[in-house]
Amino acid sequence: MRAVFYWIMILPFVVISQTNGTYTVTENGIMTANPKFINEFETGVANHNNKYHTDGEYGSHIYQINNGPDYGKYLWVMGPIPWSAFDDRPQQEGHDEDWNKNIEPYTIAGGDQHYWRFYPNLSNFPKDFSINKALAGIYDVKRYKKEEALTLMNKVKKVMREKYQNDSYGVYYNEFPNEIDGKDLMVVSFYQNSGWLGRTKDFSIKFEEVFGKGAFDKFLKEWESVTNGKQSEIWIFREDLSGIDGEMKSSKKQ
Repeated sequence: MRAVFYWIMILPFVVISQTNGTYTVTENGIMTANPKFINEFETGVANHNNKYHTDGEYGSHIYQINNGPDYGKYLWVMGPIPWSAFDDRPQQEGHDEDWNKNIEPYTIAGGDQHYWRFYPNLSNFPKDFSINKALAGIYDVKRYKKEEALTLMNKVKKVMREKYQNDSYGVYYNEFPNEIDGKDLMVVSFYQNSGWLGRTKDFSIKFEEVFGKGAFDKFLKEWESVTNGKQSEIWIFREDLSGIDGEMKSSKKQ
């Protein structure tokens, strides 16, 4: 399992701007702790990250998934960084041995891993904030419809930036999508309190304030033509297990 989760995402989140034609990717990996050894697993993860993953682009965030089929699993997040940086990872002495001794024995085999390209032009980080919770909306995009889906996201961006100016979210696309899991396009929204989830759902109204009457129904039809469906996950930030804190600077995300 160490090899599977050696590098890991999301969501998110010390974002590096795209320059000189390059772009950045974030790596997400899911780990499952053996229920008999959760304390040992968490101790091993915390110690490992505080020793090996505390600096810059190679720092790690850990989230716990709070709903859905992966409920209770741990999401290990690294990046975003350019693809070229994967070859330059510092080779710190004892890293692999520590993983093999203090983390892997307390996990259950299997897992999932994705590399997500970050789209700053479709995202919005209007202010500095501290990571607390995140809502990930993951869309299954139909074959050959990626560019159409991203084009439609420009309409979402316009509404969000005009009507929800204080909301922070990032847009990502799977670098290696497949037809099995349907995890292609991801929108990660960051929030502080769970009451945010229960706020009035008035996006359709705001959408038509921006684009005109009937525009939202048209948008839904266009969106349906490029996607098969959606899954949602709530992520709870575990700073106690992470190698870096959750302080996010908006100036680094746009």
